[in-house]
Amino acid sequence: MKKRIIFATGNEGKMKEVRMILADLDYEIVSMKEAGIEIEIIEDGKTFEENALIKASAIAKESGELVLADDSGLEIDYFDKAPGVYSARYLGEDTPYDVKNSIILERMEGVPDEQRTARFVCVIAAVFPDGTSRTVRGTIEGMIGYESKGENGFGYDPIFYLPEYGCTSAEISPEEKNKISHRGKALQQMKALL
Repeated sequence: MKKRIIFATGNEGKMKEVRMILADLDYEIVSMKEAGIEIEIIEDGKTFEENALIKASAIAKESGELVLADDSGLEIDYFDKAPGVYSARYLGEDTPYDVKNSIILERMEGVPDEQRTARFVCVIAAVFPDGTSRTVRGTIEGMIGYESKGENGFGYDPIFYLPEYGCTSAEISPEEKNKISHRGKALQQMKALL
């Protein structure tokens, strides 16, 4: 039987990316839901590292299995690195991302290119059955674009502009994105660890 990894997320878009990137590992990768784990986790960490560890530890305690969890978000320099660890809850947890993206674009109206710098950060924590843990961090630099563009990706992808590609991270193919994205980079590091 294949060993399995529980990935602590309920986000289908994220699970798809994770499965694609970790496909060549000899593990079955299941979501919390598929593992039958439903617990309320309070992410009250001040850093991506703390939040990823909080999630992974809680699920590992519950399952006794190898658990990976990520905490990721968008840091906009003009907003003093906000939304940061609050990316998912920014402007309200139930606010759709197209609304969040429009508000961010509105607030940055007239802001020149050199002040629109931003990055996606992804930290992945692994908690092993013996209780030990490791974290890795991946980032991708870019800027906040001037309009929402692209159908690929999710979340803030349509407003995250990649100057070297001349498009947003919602306009590049999933394969390409997995090579260069913050989550892709962090997962590659984690893959090397496992």
